[in-house]
Amino acid sequence: MSPRRTWPIAAGRVYVGVILFFLYAPIMVMALMSFNASEFYAFPLHFTLDWYRKLAGNAPIISSAWRSVWIAIVTTAIATTLGTAASLALFRYDFPGKRVLQVMLFPPIAIPWLIIGTAMLIFFFWVGIGRGTPAVILGHVALALPYVIVVVSARLQTFDIQLEEAARSLGASSWQVTRAVTLPWIASGVVAGALFAFAVSFDQFVVSYFLAQPGDATLPVVIYTAIRKGFTPEINAISTIIIVISMAVMLAASRHFKFGGER
Repeated sequence: MSPRRTWPIAAGRVYVGVILFFLYAPIMVMALMSFNASEFYAFPLHFTLDWYRKLAGNAPIISSAWRSVWIAIVTTAIATTLGTAASLALFRYDFPGKRVLQVMLFPPIAIPWLIIGTAMLIFFFWVGIGRGTPAVILGHVALALPYVIVVVSARLQTFDIQLEEAARSLGASSWQVTRAVTLPWIASGVVAGALFAFAVSFDQFVVSYFLAQPGDATLPVVIYTAIRKGFTPEINAISTIIIVISMAVMLAASRHFKFGGER
């Protein structure tokens, strides 16, 4: 290969390496500091598990973490079910206003969450829901739903509608066609949408901050409050645990469902 062709490849690799460094270097530093004995991040690094032991006894962080997990699970179940059903309806049927409805999926993704959180707070008080866990779940579902619909709809674009028609010609009902033909094909898109929904809910700060009642804060809100009062390495510990679990789940799902395709 000539030098004129090799240098763009080398430059591209360097560029990707720099991007990965800026993405993962802060995470690696945070993970290392969670094992550092110094509360003020003094070097050299002295290995300790004290911050993880203190984290195990930190009731506010642990309770808020579990609250975030179960809210994210409920949000994922609702958003994935509704989003998949909506994607199938948009794929199978033509009806007045369909294009407008598809376009309206994107503003909730693009509009700053600060504005959405304020609007939800005003709306929920106007309809009588107020603040609390139901309001938080409804807010998270509203934010996660567009991600599920977009991801599942993208997967449906590769689906051959003739497969459904062939199943119907053999006597399969609409539910049988969906369960045995369509859902297996779009399973990777449904799982990817569910992962997006879980991540959006678990990581959501603004909507949770506006809609949660005092004492029922989610983990992002508790971390924000703790940082304002004075940073503690226990936050590094819980963040490291979350990152490790998240990456393990993502790698397992990507290997099983082959998100990147096959070579």
